[in-house]
Amino acid sequence: MKKILIPILLFGLLLSCNNDDDPTIPDPQPVELQSEINEFVWNAMNTWYLWQDEVNDLADDRFEDTNAFFNYLNGFSTPEELHFSVLSPKDRFSVIVSDYDQLFNSFAGVATTNGVEFVLTRPPEGGTAVVGVVRYVVNGSDGAAKGVARGDIFYAVNGTPLFAETDANGRITNSNLDLLDPTTYTLNFATITNNTTTPNGLNIELTKTELTENPVHIVKTLDINGTKIGYIMYNTFTSDFDDELNAAFGQLQNDGVTHLVLDLRYNPGGSVTSAIRLSSMITGQFTGQLYSRQRWNTKWDNLLGGEDAFVNTIGSSPINSLNLSEVHIIATDDSASASELLINSLEPYVDVVHVGDRTVGKNEFSVTLVDNPDQRLSLNGEVLDFPYIFNGDTTLEGADPDHKYALQPLVGTNENADGFSEFTDGLVPDIEILEVLSNLGTLGEPDEPLLARAIEDITQVTTKSRFFEFPEGMKIKTISSSNRLNPLKGGMRYDTFEE
Repeated sequence: MKKILIPILLFGLLLSCNNDDDPTIPDPQPVELQSEINEFVWNAMNTWYLWQDEVNDLADDRFEDTNAFFNYLNGFSTPEELHFSVLSPKDRFSVIVSDYDQLFNSFAGVATTNGVEFVLTRPPEGGTAVVGVVRYVVNGSDGAAKGVARGDIFYAVNGTPLFAETDANGRITNSNLDLLDPTTYTLNFATITNNTTTPNGLNIELTKTELTENPVHIVKTLDINGTKIGYIMYNTFTSDFDDELNAAFGQLQNDGVTHLVLDLRYNPGGSVTSAIRLSSMITGQFTGQLYSRQRWNTKWDNLLGGEDAFVNTIGSSPINSLNLSEVHIIATDDSASASELLINSLEPYVDVVHVGDRTVGKNEFSVTLVDNPDQRLSLNGEVLDFPYIFNGDTTLEGADPDHKYALQPLVGTNENADGFSEFTDGLVPDIEILEVLSNLGTLGEPDEPLLARAIEDITQVTTKSRFFEFPEGMKIKTISSSNRLNPLKGGMRYDTFEE
C-alpha cells in the first residue's frame, strides 16, 4: 500500500474567535467541555469519515468559535449519541465501542460466543415469525459440547417465540431478537414438516464464553470422477490465521488440485491484507500487479490514495499458490466487505464463477480510530501528522489514558484494476441458488446443494439435485444472523500503516 501523508489542520486549529478587539465588548465566558470523548469523536470523524463533506455537522466551518463547538458537543449525553448523529444516510456499517480491546479481540478472531452460528429467516408459514437455522457450530464451544448441529431449527428463546417486523427494504423495524444477547439463554427447537413449523420438545441451554475461532473451517480435496477439486470454507478474513490459510493451500497444492471452490457464504469480511494474500494463493501469476486501488475522502484522497498489489510472501514465508485461471466462489446475502473485495479484485484477472445469492454490498473499508490526535508518522525521512488511526501499539501508548473509546468508521472505497467499485446493491451471482430450510446438507460434502452446483459447473455433469424444486417459503432469505447481530465481526479494514 502506498503511504503518502501530509499534515492537515485539526479542527481545533481552524476555530476562530469573533472578537474584534473592541474593548467595550467583554470577552464571552468560556464554555466548559463536559466530555473529552465527544471532542475525540467529532474531531476523528471530521478528519477521516468517508462522507465528511456531505454531513453538515462535520463541516470544517460548522462552528464560529470554541464556545459554539463545546456547546454543540455538550448537547449529546453520550459519545454513541453524537456518533449516530453525524453518520451519513449512506452509512450502514460504522461502529463505535467503549473499549477498543473488544475491537482488537474481534480482529484476532476472539469473541464471547456459544459457538452457534445461525441465520434468522421466515418459517414457511410467513408472517412476522422468525426461525433460526444453525449454519455451523464452532469447535470447542458450548454449542458443540451440547450437540447442536448444522440444520437444527429453533423458533423461540427461553420459551418466547421470535419475531421481527421489517419494512419494504427488509430492514428490521421492531423485533425481540435481543433475546439472543444475554450470556446464557435456552434455545427452543422445532421441526419443519409439510411446510409447518412444530416445536419438538428439544430445549438446550447455551452459555457464551471467550473463544478463538480458526476461520479456516474446512479444507479438503474432492476427487470427482478423476477431477481433483479443492474446497476451502473460510469464515472471516483474520490475519492472525493467515499462516493456517497458507498451510491449507499447501495441502491442496500437494494434492494436485486443478480446480477450487472457495466457500465464503457466511464470511462477513475482515482484513484487507488477508484478502490480498488469499487472492494470491488462488492465483500466484500476478505478483506485483494491481490488486485494488483505494479512494479516501476528499481531504485525503490525493494524499493517501494508494494501490495494493498481489503478493508472494507472508512476512518471509513464501505463499503456496495454485496458479488458477478460474475459481468458483460460494457467496450469499451474508457475504460482505473483504469477501466482496476478493471477488471484485480477482475478476479482472481470472474467471470468477459466483455461486449462491446476491452479496451484502459493502464496498467501503474502515480503519480503527483512537484518541491520539498528536500521533505522527515518519515517512521517507519526513515526520507527518497521522492523527487517531491505529498504527500498532505505539498508538495506544500515546492515546488518552482516561478512556478506551474507539471508532471503526468507513473511510474509503476500494476499486479493482478495471476501476469498478460500485456494488452497494451487492454482487450478482453467476449461478443463483439459495439454501433451503429442509435441505442444508453437510458442509464440504459433494452433495451439499451449493457445493454440488459448483461441482456441476466444473465437471459439466448434471446431478439429480438440479431437478429438485422447493417451495419459495422454504428458501432461506436472511432477516438477520449471528454475523449481523455482532457489528464488530467482519467488515473490510486496514489494520496498520507501515512507514
